[in-house]
Amino acid sequence: MRMVDLIIKKREGFELSEEEIRFWISGYVKGEIPDYQSSAMQMAILFKGMTKNEVSVLTDAMEHSGETLDLSNIKGVKVDKHSTGGVGDKTTLVLGPMVAACGGVVAKLSGRGLGHTGGTLDKLESIPGLSIAIEGKRFEEQVNRIGLAVAGQTKSLVPADKKMYALRDVTGTVESIPLIAASVMSKKLASGSDAILLDVTVGDGAFMKNMDSARELASVMVEIGKKLGRDTRAIISDMSEPLGLAVGNNLEVKEAIAALKGNGPEDLMELCYTAGSIMLVQSNIYKTTVEARKALKENVDNGKAFEKLCLMVEAQGGDVSYIKDPSKFEMAKNIVPVVSKEDGYIKDIKALTIGVSSMKLGGGRETLEDTIDMSAGIVLAKKVGDFVKKGDVLCTIYTNKDEKTYNEIIGEIYTAYSFSTEKVPHTSVIKEVIE
Repeated sequence: MRMVDLIIKKREGFELSEEEIRFWISGYVKGEIPDYQSSAMQMAILFKGMTKNEVSVLTDAMEHSGETLDLSNIKGVKVDKHSTGGVGDKTTLVLGPMVAACGGVVAKLSGRGLGHTGGTLDKLESIPGLSIAIEGKRFEEQVNRIGLAVAGQTKSLVPADKKMYALRDVTGTVESIPLIAASVMSKKLASGSDAILLDVTVGDGAFMKNMDSARELASVMVEIGKKLGRDTRAIISDMSEPLGLAVGNNLEVKEAIAALKGNGPEDLMELCYTAGSIMLVQSNIYKTTVEARKALKENVDNGKAFEKLCLMVEAQGGDVSYIKDPSKFEMAKNIVPVVSKEDGYIKDIKALTIGVSSMKLGGGRETLEDTIDMSAGIVLAKKVGDFVKKGDVLCTIYTNKDEKTYNEIIGEIYTAYSFSTEKVPHTSVIKEVIE
């Protein structure tokens, strides 16, 4: 079997066999197939697509390209949630404790942020002392004891994806739905959970810019999960404007704390209640999402969800006093309001522009080697559909950058906003649920 023949076969639009796909992935991971041939195959897939069977085989081959986690020592149905990324997405920090407080088991591996998307691990590491490097027995013991752990992915997990993603990023093949689906699902399946809930974001700040592509990606991933033996479901959620109000690491942790005390922004709470109720049904704890949603609300109101966050932070070496008193978090030197230049209803807040601006203020990284300023970011004062008068605060920036730099960024932030004299409806965060 020759790799060049497989590239030509896919280039001509033919379906690859299971043996051919496994030959490609195995050879590439071992270094027997060079980057340039793997790049050519990924470009052929971008143009010609893959059948459902091909994507399932590709996912399975990638999943088993390295070690897979065995969570059998953890009691109960292990349920995981994955978001395709966005701006202000601190969902895991709220959702994990909420589900655990209702008896769910959340053994989660998360990633870091890159570009305009924030990473859960970076947000957690803004809590002094907290470690995301928990593995093996310690990970199992923590989940069995409190029902919740969020850790970093091990280097030996899905090495095929690490190599393939690095190529996709520099060869213009990131947008391929089969490759996205295989990338996401191979990591989720290798992480060992019994059930998976996917949050596929759509809109300006998301990877998928329209509902058709978001629905296609969600459907493909749900089908892969089911075909490979996992209860997999998906939510399509709005990311045309940032989720919640806070964008930036410790700013988002503070918002997550407020949410677990019942004071979170409406869109963030709605996403967490919807996702959490599905996860609890997947966990076989409740039969209906109506019952599950009621339990989630009760455990937020009685403080048990907040207590789960405290227990997780403490178990992972974090200073719990910061969770109990968020005013202890380090504040940026420069806190500057950005005010409206006109009267009107906010018609649009481009999430991508806000995310990139937060990154430039110090709150994100352009390359994996960049250092993040945990105190930097943006906090919105208004959302789409809100009315503002000239001089009202639209948002506030938090940064340690110099005045000249942050004033240039404020100029970019203004371009994220558009206004209307006509009343604008508030956007609904939940677009669709796919089961």
